Parts: sequence; C-alpha cells; structure tokens
Amino acid sequence: MNKFEDRVRITGIGLSEIGRRLDRDPVGLAVDACLAAIADAGLQRTEIDGLSSHPGPLTLDGYSGAGVQDVLGVLNLAPRWFNSGHEFAGHIGALVQAALAVAAGLARHVLVYRCTWESTAQLRQREAPGLAIADDYQWLIPTGAFSPANWIGALATRHMHRYGTTREQLGAIALNARANAERNPRAIYRQPLTMDEYLSARMISTPFGLYDCDVPCDGAVALVVSAADAARDTRRPNAIHVEAVGTQSTQRWSWDNADLDQLPIIRGAAHSMWSRTDLKPRDVDVAEIYDGFTFNCLSWIEALGFCAEGEGGPFVEGGRRIALDGELPVNTHGGQLSAGRLQGFSFLYEACVQLWGEAGDRQVPGAPKVAVTTSGGGAPGGAILFRLD
Repeated sequence: MNKFEDRVRITGIGLSEIGRRLDRDPVGLAVDACLAAIADAGLQRTEIDGLSSHPGPLTLDGYSGAGVQDVLGVLNLAPRWFNSGHEFAGHIGALVQAALAVAAGLARHVLVYRCTWESTAQLRQREAPGLAIADDYQWLIPTGAFSPANWIGALATRHMHRYGTTREQLGAIALNARANAERNPRAIYRQPLTMDEYLSARMISTPFGLYDCDVPCDGAVALVVSAADAARDTRRPNAIHVEAVGTQSTQRWSWDNADLDQLPIIRGAAHSMWSRTDLKPRDVDVAEIYDGFTFNCLSWIEALGFCAEGEGGPFVEGGRRIALDGELPVNTHGGQLSAGRLQGFSFLYEACVQLWGEAGDRQVPGAPKVAVTTSGGGAPGGAILFRLD
C-alpha cells in the first residue's frame, strides 16, 4: 500500500505548565508548548510553515483558548498551510490533517497543538443567559442528562448488564492510571488510590464515581510533524513514524443513536487503522488510550482488538495486564483520570516519550517500538499507530 503516513515523521514534542486553576492566559500556555516542541525538534520558528489545531478558537467553558490566528500572531509565523476545526476523527484529527498536508507537499514542518484551560474557566464560570436547546440535546437536557458522565454512564450500565462487567473492573483502570501518575511529576493527582477508596467515593452518575471521571486542568501540548526527508535535518536521529491512522466513521454522531454496547463512533476508527498496516494488536508495546471515563478506556481496548467484545472487564481485572510491566501497558503517564484532561493530546505526547525512551520512572521496560493512541468516544473517535524503525 502506498500510504501517506510513510511520508511523514514526528520530530518534536512540547508540553506547557500543567495544573489546576493556573489562572494563566491560555494563549500563553499554547505558545509555551509550541516553543518547546520547536526546540525539541531542533528547528527555528522560521522553519515552521504549517499550523494545525483542534478545535479552534472556542472559549466556551475553557474547552479551547488559542486558535491558529493567536499562535501565528504571537510567534510571527507565515504558514503555507493551516487548519483548525472541531469535526475531526477525534481530538487527534488535527495531527492526521497535518500529516496529510505534509505528505501532499503543502508544508514541510507543521506545528500541531491543543490548549485547554477548563479548570480556570470553571472557577470563573458565572450563570449564563438562556440558550436554545437543539440537536440531540433537546432530548437529553429535559431528562436531566446534562453531562457526558450521564450519557456514557448509560452505555457503561448497558455493558455491565449484557457482559457482567463490574465496578471493580472499571476500578482497575482508575487504579492503574493513579499508579502510573505517581511516577509522573507533572500529573495532577499523584497520591496513592486504593480499591476501597475508589468504591466508596461519591457517585457522579451511575455507575461512575468520582475516580471514574477525568480531571479538568489547564495546559497545552504540541508536536511537530515533518516530511520524512526533512526529518533528517532535525535534532533527533530516530524520528517517529506514523504507521497508520484510523479515521473511519461508521455510525451516527450521536450519544444514543449508535451502538449502545460500546462508545459510539470508535469501531470504524479502530478498524480503519488496522486495515492500513501489517501490524497486529499483539505487536503493540504500549497503549495510550483515551479515558474521559474508565469505560471509555475499556471500550477502546475491546474495539482495538486487544480482547474480544464483552471481555474488556476480565481483561483489565486486577490491573496486572495493563500495568507498566504488563502485557499491554496502558496510559503510562496516568491518563486523563489522574494526569489531567488535555483533550486527547497528552496520549500523543506520552506515546512519543515512551518510544524515545524518555519517560524516566514510568518508562515501559524492553525499549518499546510500537505505540497506539486513541481519542474520542461520543464525539467522533480517532486512532493512530506510531512506530520506531
């Protein structure tokens, strides 16, 4: 297969300050991450000729705080190509768009970034004026289902009913995330978590308790996507290959009109990713899997083929298989459940850190060569497989 993925590399990564209620300008966070990624790649700002971001300059509830125009203005860039938007294959669709642009010759080095400041925005939030309720929300809001915790909680309950999945099994995902976050100095929550504490925490929306839900925070992540031949001029001798991307959408973009046994809009992404590579699930050395809620992670594990559908609960039970030294290390930085919700981009960053062997105390043993990352679920899902030569 003549794949566009073969013509691009990941050459640099950057991370801003991460924290709860930092009360910092979100554009500043985005610029910090972007400058760090440019320096990590060994490039100059003048060599950046493309920008890609998700979801654009939306400021509602802190979901985003830095659009393309903000970053190119501060960094004084003149990109040959740029892109931002919301209707992508998951949050990491911005990276897929950047890879497509580089492969097509529209740019040589594209800066891909994501900024969120939800934690500070929640602190500042005031009562908003009344808004018209449209689309799916006209059926959800009147029933009291205001949050993804409600919507995804219903899917998790269905999975429990059909397959016998238990809260303790979901808890294994939360405990694994916290154990990994203890080794990550930049994680939001690093104190140990026990199963008793998990089970006794206050309920948010059945079956989800407090520790089933990810942690709003402020921060930004950036990556540099370079043309394969241009990667030879960057700082790192071992640029990361984009082995395959998964972008297919096979279901309605709806919380309650798709498959009720799994997260909506993830099966297509998983299937299309595997169709673009000769690698198999057994070849994956580390998995950085979107965990807006514990069930998101479990559902992706099944969709990606690490176990059969309905067997995700037994697969993660006890946490042994998904531990740092297990057969499938999952969310080695602590995921969004403990490290903080950076809207899918932290998984891209951590996958690169692991493949480059720079994770310190949380480094997966055995020099991993293949990593899978995912984002979304409820919102359109996306998947990317990375590898080293």
